[in-house]
Amino acid sequence: MLIKVNDTVVMLSGRDKGQKGKVLKVDRAEGTVVVEGLNKIFKHVKRSQRNPQGGRLSKESSVDASKVALVCPQTGKPTRIGVRFLPDGTKERYSKKSGATISVVAPARVSNAKKS
Repeated sequence: MLIKVNDTVVMLSGRDKGQKGKVLKVDRAEGTVVVEGLNKIFKHVKRSQRNPQGGRLSKESSVDASKVALVCPQTGKPTRIGVRFLPDGTKERYSKKSGATISVVAPARVSNAKKS
């Protein structure tokens, strides 16, 4: 999974379809992400010293990573993500739609550099 924390994503399906949000948490084992402000659920809490009011708490629930797409920094539209090596051996994430660099994943390594 190439989506990381603090990426801006757009929901592709469900009741929040088309809305954008920032990724708060990524669970690679489950293949899910938690997006700020999307897929809200209500948790009913009993009165306690910690929560004297009680009632319903609204919080974000996890959503499958296949239901979100990264927003391209150049075009502002949903895009797939790819990984490529630059000639100096640096590994980076890039937008498949526009080819724009999203972020550097790993620093330059001699073993990944293109031989000329």
